[in-house]
Amino acid sequence: MPEVSVIIPTYNRASFLKEAIESVLNQEYSDFELIIIDDGSTDNTKEIIKQYEGKLKYYYQSHKGVSPARNAGLKLARGDFIAFLDSDDLWKKEKLKIQVEFMKSHPEIMVCYTEEIWIRKGVRVNPKKKHKKYSGWIFDKVVPICLLSLSSALFRKKLFEEVGVFDENLPACEDYDLGLRIACKYPIHLIKEPLIIKRGGHPDQLSKKYWGMDRFRIMALEKILKENLRKEWRELVIKEIIKKCTILANGCLKRNKKEEAEKYFKKIDIYTKFLNQS
Repeated sequence: MPEVSVIIPTYNRASFLKEAIESVLNQEYSDFELIIIDDGSTDNTKEIIKQYEGKLKYYYQSHKGVSPARNAGLKLARGDFIAFLDSDDLWKKEKLKIQVEFMKSHPEIMVCYTEEIWIRKGVRVNPKKKHKKYSGWIFDKVVPICLLSLSSALFRKKLFEEVGVFDENLPACEDYDLGLRIACKYPIHLIKEPLIIKRGGHPDQLSKKYWGMDRFRIMALEKILKENLRKEWRELVIKEIIKKCTILANGCLKRNKKEEAEKYFKKIDIYTKFLNQS
């Protein structure tokens, strides 16, 4: 049985996929299986895959979205550890080796992640101050912004049995949702080495596909309120919902979406009253 299951979900990313696969196959650590979940690609993805026959497992499904694709990979995974790689990202060759060694030496840790190198439209850029990564109990850090980059993380498979898999009702921000569910239950350890290369700025990214991404973050925040959160975390979540609803409501008004704006203004009223009563 492989020790690590590496899952790459992909959809019409043939131009990136070959490099992503190579970055996995070139790892210094070798006890892994590589699972490609093709979420209904219509480009030449299958032709790329044929070059790696016998080196990976390829599964094709009708187009359902990235969360169903990752969940399909989880069902097929045999390893004790799970690593995801977005098909437009790359791993440095020592990535798995460093993380597996760390997780073996710290059996109490359920997930670790690493620093990153960011490439936007082919140019290296520095992450903004708000993207700074933290280590330990970081729930308060993941509420405002998604810090748990899936391509940089290594999970114990049993973690998903406890916190659940990816929410297939979320067309985007599914990583933010997962980060909230993990961070309210476990510390998340940061390995302070940039072990992945995140490539962004291309038009098919989910962040460019949907207007008002905070819509999905609000859904995730309202979900996490159902957990048994400590009082200060609950208040933090409610304040963040109010903040994001305010941004969305004003954005809706600018786009003449009055009914949608009213929905978020109502949420603001409800959560403000709740906050004042607590």
